[in-house]
Amino acid sequence: MSREEFVHKMKEIIDWATEKDYQEFFDKVDVGRDGFINWDKLTSFILSALYEKEEQTKATVVPQWRALEFLPVKHKDTIQKVIFLKSSSRYLTISKEGLLGVWGENLKLQETLPITSDATKLKHLWVTSLVSLENVNKIAVTFTSKEICFYDLLPKEEFPCQYKLQGLKATPICMDYWYDPLDANESILSFGDIIGKVHMIFFTSALISLFERPASACEGEDTTVTISWAELLSGYHKCCYVLEHKLHRGDWIRQVAYKASLDVIISSTINNANSVVLAWREKSKKHLKMTSFNIAQGIHAFDYHSQLNLIATAGIDNKVCLWNPYVVSKPVGVLWGHSASVIAVQFFAERKQLFSFSKDKVLRLWDIQHQLSIQRIACSFPKSQDFRCLFHFDEAHGRLFISFNNQLALLAMKSEASTLAKSHKKAVTCVLYNSILKQVISSDTGSTVSFWMIDTGQKIKEFTGCHGNAEISTMALDANETRLLTGSTDGTVKIWDFNGYCHHTLNIGQDGAVDILQILVLKKTILVTGWERAITVFRPQNFNQFFIQPEEWKGGTQHRDDILCAAFLPPQTLATGSYDGEIVLWNNSTENAHHVLHPDYQRLLKAKLESHEHLSAGRKSPSALITDQATLEACSSEIDTEGHNAVTRLFFLETRKNTAVTEGANLVSCGGCGYVRFWDTLKKRLLAEFLAHSGVGSIIMATDELNRYLVTGDLDGWLKIWNIEEYCLNSGKNKVTQSPMLIVSFQPHGDRISGLEMCELGGQELILSCSADGSISVADVCSSRIWFCGAFRSLSIGALKELPEVNKPAFLLDLEKYFPEEPQVERPQIPELPSLSETLKAVFDEKDLFPKEMLDRARRMKQLFEEGSSEVKIKRNKKQL
Repeated sequence: MSREEFVHKMKEIIDWATEKDYQEFFDKVDVGRDGFINWDKLTSFILSALYEKEEQTKATVVPQWRALEFLPVKHKDTIQKVIFLKSSSRYLTISKEGLLGVWGENLKLQETLPITSDATKLKHLWVTSLVSLENVNKIAVTFTSKEICFYDLLPKEEFPCQYKLQGLKATPICMDYWYDPLDANESILSFGDIIGKVHMIFFTSALISLFERPASACEGEDTTVTISWAELLSGYHKCCYVLEHKLHRGDWIRQVAYKASLDVIISSTINNANSVVLAWREKSKKHLKMTSFNIAQGIHAFDYHSQLNLIATAGIDNKVCLWNPYVVSKPVGVLWGHSASVIAVQFFAERKQLFSFSKDKVLRLWDIQHQLSIQRIACSFPKSQDFRCLFHFDEAHGRLFISFNNQLALLAMKSEASTLAKSHKKAVTCVLYNSILKQVISSDTGSTVSFWMIDTGQKIKEFTGCHGNAEISTMALDANETRLLTGSTDGTVKIWDFNGYCHHTLNIGQDGAVDILQILVLKKTILVTGWERAITVFRPQNFNQFFIQPEEWKGGTQHRDDILCAAFLPPQTLATGSYDGEIVLWNNSTENAHHVLHPDYQRLLKAKLESHEHLSAGRKSPSALITDQATLEACSSEIDTEGHNAVTRLFFLETRKNTAVTEGANLVSCGGCGYVRFWDTLKKRLLAEFLAHSGVGSIIMATDELNRYLVTGDLDGWLKIWNIEEYCLNSGKNKVTQSPMLIVSFQPHGDRISGLEMCELGGQELILSCSADGSISVADVCSSRIWFCGAFRSLSIGALKELPEVNKPAFLLDLEKYFPEEPQVERPQIPELPSLSETLKAVFDEKDLFPKEMLDRARRMKQLFEEGSSEVKIKRNKKQL
């Protein structure tokens, strides 16, 4: 369609604007200036415009903050750094005197540890910086003694120093660390010193060892390996090498960072010459190439946004400048508004916004696209002429940390989950996925079951009052996914079809309300847990009535506390977990228990074994002790009964077929205190445990069919996705305490997560979660995209503007032209049918209902029957005579 045709059609059909407006619109769509457009070009332009409008709307959203809160720190001197450890979900703070604070994800101070070397015990030596080496579970700390120490984070009690890099030419005062997520062996530690030098240590086999360890250092595990800077420069250590530059020429390096998307190391000083330096290494060359920005009066800090390709600088001249890395002559944008020197900047990457903090303790949030300040917050800190401020924004958790000397303040974003439409009016208790219907099934405390389309979140149907006024506590699907089982606090389990018809009611509790926690549907049985510390069993082959009573479980009661969950591994292994932390393994065929697992049994039994061997050497084997019921009872008396080890979920890793050979984990449990544990049910061992959520109490979990991902949810509405594909595939001598790789953590709900399910749709791994806040969310594992069931905004008629009158199209104005009358064709007349009243009054005639052939055949059969019966009568009369 040409330009003239487009303008003509638009005026003919719509005519909401002038001819000039339509011409300008055509020119916008015709980017290539071809002189014509088609439907694909038009729709692509409209979709692109809508996407840009959505991004602009997102960029102008102003976050809402909770009141400024001061955290109870124990630091006596200036706080030098705040970092977040993704692997263990902990925060670390370090102060000048060398005190390291370890904080839980709930921002409760867990412990404080002194991080000092022999040289730093002197009062005039300080800690200057801290970075996390996430891929190797270490931290690096720099000191004014011209050394860098590397500490191991795996030990629980204290962090031992593994490496000590000494002999630096000047004091390092800032650091940065990066590792390749595709190859964790490749990593870079960069640091800057007080004489203007920037150093980069390239590690090539970080997962094996950061530095070469001499043979003498292998004798003790806690031995600190001392490395000299001269050794690194000489190339003695084959697993790493060093590059450096000194373009800053004697000025203190204020910040240094490696940016992988640019493949450059960025550094800054407060000098107006070479304020920001970008250094990179060309292939097959050992020296660095550099370029620099000259900024009046220098800068305090910088940050880089990879998607926008912008560097933001915090200027001493009160300005925030935005730079294109490839244009060093002038900034592409200047943000005005601060009345004092800007000391920190950091991008809000997801919303494409920018934080800046000035020396007069004013925080500003900027819309990058429009280069406008959209929020200003004046922070209330004590008045002081001499102070040091630290700024750190944890985007994943929506937390902004600002330190003032030895004080640490927190600005937390208010959760936006509460503003979303609720899926249920009451708290949601369970969520399932029906792979045949492609629907999400949910239940709530109001005894309602709802069905949702998984791709749109639209509600399909709803069953209300399924158990009267009683709460639905759990649900399950049968093997064919054609029946839904609902368990309630009224002590019954009901079996439904998807038309809302109840086929059977299973009676669990004898009298009064009971707490049904899980329904496990197996091939020949239905197991219900959570009542009288025993398993309730029903056998479907005996379902010949509407009301079904439970049958006897041959194994009896083996748990000492309420059963919270169960899992089944074909062909016959059943596991049940209870509130006191016990996991009982059963043979589902014989219904007998054969072993008990507990996280504390191994520790207690080991202690008892050692004391037993001390008294009478070798009289009883460890395996005999483990199966000794009396010993288990003795151990259980020493274990806490406050639910710290409660088992809330159990899952068998069915895809791990060769655990008998590898002795790896095939059972996962989670529950009290936020711990996740991996078990080997063949060797009856606890192989690994890690803290998934700290300080939030009990958690729940789910895993996908291929056992690649593990999803955990807590009482605060947080979800974490872990990669367990390569975790605990083999057993070791000691229990593993290192967590698997954390992919992402986010908060889709504002209250306790009550149900989790993983499913696959169109090659995408999806996470279904429901919460006590009444919402149901669907999240994509790979993109972390989230949508909510029932989150559709209603259209307000009063908010609509009066639309201009639309001209009728030509085909409506001239019907005869576009729809000419067809020439009349003679058709055979159809005989008139009798009226309905006459038909109803007419006498019934079977000739009007059946074909003539059928009536003739019936008449002949009747004649033959009458002739035959008459002959029989004649013969009978003759016999009587």
